[in-house]
Amino acid sequence: MNRSLFLIAFLTSGLLVPAAAQNASAPRPAAQPASTPSAPVTAQPAKVAVIAFQVAVAQTNEGQRDFADLEKKFEPRRDKLKQESDEIDTLTKQLQAQQANLSETEQQSRARVIDEKKRQFDRDQQDAQSDFQQAMQDLYNSLASKVYDVMEAYAQLKGFTLVLDISQQQSPVLFASEGTNITKEVIDAYNQKSGVPAPPAQSNVPEAPTPRPAQPSATH
Repeated sequence: MNRSLFLIAFLTSGLLVPAAAQNASAPRPAAQPASTPSAPVTAQPAKVAVIAFQVAVAQTNEGQRDFADLEKKFEPRRDKLKQESDEIDTLTKQLQAQQANLSETEQQSRARVIDEKKRQFDRDQQDAQSDFQQAMQDLYNSLASKVYDVMEAYAQLKGFTLVLDISQQQSPVLFASEGTNITKEVIDAYNQKSGVPAPPAQSNVPEAPTPRPAQPSATH
């Protein structure tokens, strides 16, 4: 099983920002008299930021701590799978080495034992992967909702009118200047709010990606 926090990149936040409900049956206000001038409408200038949201969740102190605890929780099952795999390899090598000196009945008997152990290993591995992925998804969803609240508050404080997620594989962002990337700022703000201390330095925590411009095609 993959023990790296890069698994977070394959998870989706599932966060939705609901649109304001509108009542179609509500009566419209009466028209203003012609003599009353309408109030001028001033368009608010757009201020856009980008964030690698999934990476932000994984890089918070709380995220690093909780994902590390989750991996430790699954270590016994991972060790058991390794033992099963090693046993299958040993039995297979023994059968191959001793095959010339074994009767056909003994060969078939040992082959059936190996096949049964392989089937059991496949079941155990699938169960472990499914349980780990579900636990990872549940942990991520719980933490992501809290990080989202901090991100929203930060964006409003800084006057951003739109925040785009660049951690999605289908992100529409082709380019953004580094100054618009608020990933680190949101991580720092969340760490300060949560009060969770920083864990020991890890080399397998993904870095926040920076969107790059699309390469123009060569012209002749």
